Amino acid sequence: MSLLPSVFSEAWEYGCFQQSGKVKVKISIESAWWYMRIIFALLMLIVSEVGIGADAPLREQEVEAFRFGIAPQQSMRELAKRWSPIIRYIGERSGVPLQFQSAASLADFQNEIKGGRYDITFVNAYHYAAIKKATGYRVFLQEKDAKFVGMMVVRKDSPYQSIKDLDGKQVAYPGPTFVTTMLAHTYLTANNVKVTPNYVVSMDSVYRTVAKGLFDAGQGEMRTFEIMDPAVRDQLRILWTADPLPPFAFVVHPRVPLATIRKIQDVMVKMTEDPVGVELLKAVNMKGFVEAQVAEYELMGNLKLVAPDLPP
Repeated sequence: MSLLPSVFSEAWEYGCFQQSGKVKVKISIESAWWYMRIIFALLMLIVSEVGIGADAPLREQEVEAFRFGIAPQQSMRELAKRWSPIIRYIGERSGVPLQFQSAASLADFQNEIKGGRYDITFVNAYHYAAIKKATGYRVFLQEKDAKFVGMMVVRKDSPYQSIKDLDGKQVAYPGPTFVTTMLAHTYLTANNVKVTPNYVVSMDSVYRTVAKGLFDAGQGEMRTFEIMDPAVRDQLRILWTADPLPPFAFVVHPRVPLATIRKIQDVMVKMTEDPVGVELLKAVNMKGFVEAQVAEYELMGNLKLVAPDLPP
């Protein structure tokens, strides 16, 4: 039962009276210190009853499941097929309840990260550097023996031999704020190559639409390209690759207890020692996970990329 009403009542009876419909407070020099003590007590009671905020550390028994967010590089169906078994594996072996989550678009996903929706999330190095100060997320794991490599693809029978040949052409991008999109647009802008951007939501859609001849070229990323359906991938060739960046990383919100993260980290690092874990990693084209090289990700704050115009 709350103690607040009784404290308010005591304070009222001690120093207040009703006159002509208005409340007047009589405070003597002797009682001033007493009132300060009452105010302090009220503040302590309020803190104890409502907690210390949304970012207070959670305990595993206090949550139904920790939200494990995966960036929507691919369609939601494809993401769930490849990532849900991995997250289930991690949860079962660590004893930490985890739930796969993503978003309909990268813009939605980024907004949800900024709002702190995900307890743990898998993001690229550039976006992590952009949001870490405002959100408190911290990096704890990264892909093993990997780099993030943006690349432009065309059909195998395409006449284009250089990215400069795309001047005036139609190019498919997964979305305006994808890092792979900004890598390409920054390079194109620096080389005075003007293209018409077409946003198709995911990298899978980039590869499929270019393979069908709907666009002259499309910007993707090496890992997703390599796990694309061979029937689609074999119709394409790589026209250009960007300078490699640090790999995608797993970051955690400050509300997640350190002990919980250690359990998760231990299981993820040891996945390569378990045949089941190895098979699950193959589904996402990864060699495993290692402790993050934090300095690498800190440097990403110096990278300046240019995003293309938003669609009208």
